[in-house]
Amino acid sequence: MTTLGAVFRPQLPPERLRSVCEAADAAGLEQLWLWEDCFAEGGLSTAAAALAWTERLRVGVGLLPVPLRNVALTAMEVASLHRMFPGRTVVGVGHGVQDWMGQVGARVESPVTLLREYLLALRALLRGERVTTGGRYVTLDDVVLDWPPTEAGSGTGIGTGVLAGVTGPRSLRLSGEAADGTILTASTNADGVRTARQLVEEGRKAAGREAEPHHVVVYLLAATGPGADARLRAELAAEGVASVPGLGVAGDAGAVAEAVARLAEAGADTVVLQPTGDEPDPEGFVRFAAEQVRPLVA
Repeated sequence: MTTLGAVFRPQLPPERLRSVCEAADAAGLEQLWLWEDCFAEGGLSTAAAALAWTERLRVGVGLLPVPLRNVALTAMEVASLHRMFPGRTVVGVGHGVQDWMGQVGARVESPVTLLREYLLALRALLRGERVTTGGRYVTLDDVVLDWPPTEAGSGTGIGTGVLAGVTGPRSLRLSGEAADGTILTASTNADGVRTARQLVEEGRKAAGREAEPHHVVVYLLAATGPGADARLRAELAAEGVASVPGLGVAGDAGAVAEAVARLAEAGADTVVLQPTGDEPDPEGFVRFAAEQVRPLVA
């Protein structure tokens, strides 16, 4: 069955997070996703708060930009979340927006090399392994976590695995090779999901990982209520993707559920509804996702 989630966008102030989390938890939403966009809100701090404020909601971080974070620190923090909130944490990492990375002096010459080294080291640390590696960007000397995750699995099907938020062909193949799942942006239509799945499978085959599960998450820009169509069209235009067919959905629960189904049929395991940046009622949006869209999604 397709998993359904929604995004708390960082255009909202951090103090708004609690009410959205509580609304999502009460409504029975499966997942709430958070972003670590520069220079808005920290991904792991908001995830910890969201998990603490709720009882059953799974919280995804999609994604942490790896140039900003030492891999050992990321492993420590992610492992702590897994142990404190078993089965409820999903974490993705990625290149980060290169202009933002340049602003803070963290831009690297080869983002793909960094992400490969980071994924391999992070996944090994979270498995409780002792890691020594000297890569181009990631260097660890006899590092092992005192408190690695202990959970065997989670609602995502990846347990304590790590997802990669990627877009280009090289990075999608890398995700299949070195990650446990892939996060696709809202600029991905159904054909894009199919293409991404194919590229991920090429990476999995090259790494001999075909037998392992690989979870694909895709964001779906969605708008409902008064002015929904205008808000959707304005955001697609602002992102420069207004001419791409099949992106986003505006309308009632039936229309949104049909758009979710198209992405699921193309290969998405989880579809995360992404409200427009000017969504007037974030709490109402997560309730809409859980109470109206979810029952219509197979």
